[in-house]
Amino acid sequence: MKRVLQNERGMALALAIVALVVVGALVAGAFFAGTQEQRVGENSRRVLTAFGVAEAGIFEVIRTWQDSTGVFNALASYPSAAPPSTRTWATVRSPGSTGAYSGTLYKLNDEIFLIDMTGIDSAPGLSSQQVAWLKRRGGGASQRLGLLAKIRPLQMDIRAALTSGRGDALSGQATIDGYDHIPGTWTTCGPLDSTKAGIRTDTSMSITTGTGSQVTGQPAIMRDPNVTDSTFSKYGDVTYSALAARANITLPGQNFNNSIGPVVTNGQCDKTVLTNWGDGMNPDQPCGGYFPIVHITGSSVTINGVQGQGILLVDGSLAVQGGFQWFGVTIIRGTFSTAGGGTSDAHFWGTTMVQDSVVVANNTYTGHANILYSKCAILKALDATGVAAMMRSRSWVQLF
Repeated sequence: MKRVLQNERGMALALAIVALVVVGALVAGAFFAGTQEQRVGENSRRVLTAFGVAEAGIFEVIRTWQDSTGVFNALASYPSAAPPSTRTWATVRSPGSTGAYSGTLYKLNDEIFLIDMTGIDSAPGLSSQQVAWLKRRGGGASQRLGLLAKIRPLQMDIRAALTSGRGDALSGQATIDGYDHIPGTWTTCGPLDSTKAGIRTDTSMSITTGTGSQVTGQPAIMRDPNVTDSTFSKYGDVTYSALAARANITLPGQNFNNSIGPVVTNGQCDKTVLTNWGDGMNPDQPCGGYFPIVHITGSSVTINGVQGQGILLVDGSLAVQGGFQWFGVTIIRGTFSTAGGGTSDAHFWGTTMVQDSVVVANNTYTGHANILYSKCAILKALDATGVAAMMRSRSWVQLF
């Protein structure tokens, strides 16, 4: 006969142990899941912080571009080591000490740049306690972003070789030509532009020409009622004063004689010399890529030679008495008079804008005065002095 155990003492202990094991497993699982969620959240937060730091670094480059056009815009097209085609930033602490960023700027062509920026979620210069805290939380996430930026040149209403707000007088062998010209030593210009007017002026202003002088273009003379004072002082969303504030070189009005010309020191273009305004006559030389914004204050300035390029801003009146050569954009708020000197012609390649009257002539020697439209000179000057802005679509990418 089978015997049945009737004594069940001790079962409560066994059940309690099983329950504790089950509850412990549940609690451990909950703790594990919570820890994983916390780590995932923390990692996501650190990645987003690093992303934001990298993005802040990119926009800091864009924001301060106007202070560095002489450096950024003057880079050679990538890849190039001499002259350099890149600009590198060492680690910079981000605003608010949320992290740090470093990166490289690449010039792809005259208008397109690539900003390669890496952001990390820890910043240099932290205290030992902050460093220890970062280590405990596993700090060190990084994100790398790339942004395509495009030069945004001045929005100038250029329709003529010479735009004048008052009367114009030509004599001798003076020439104002609205046909597109490529400076003789320049080899990187695109196709010729359509022909512009020779002179564009207000409908009420007189234009006189003497024997031997000529104005050519389509039309030779454009009388435009839209030529007002704002034509010479506002260029899109940029004013004359704002452009003057961005000048690389600011000088008082004076007689420069023949002192304007390129300066090369130890094989490098010396941009610290205030009378070095670039080398448009020799674009393959060290100063050939230097296109400064030159701002001349005061009521009058006289220049005899030698040359310069970029954007020339004259608050008062300008008199050119020799064979001075200028490549780019000239904006004169006062009067403008120019005459050739000796066997050299006084040339202005690009576009010239004069708010007051203009006198173009030849002097007692054989030199002539020529104001010539040049799309290439204008574009190079505007691209070299313009600020960058992110492209409107597909401008950034996450790099790995």
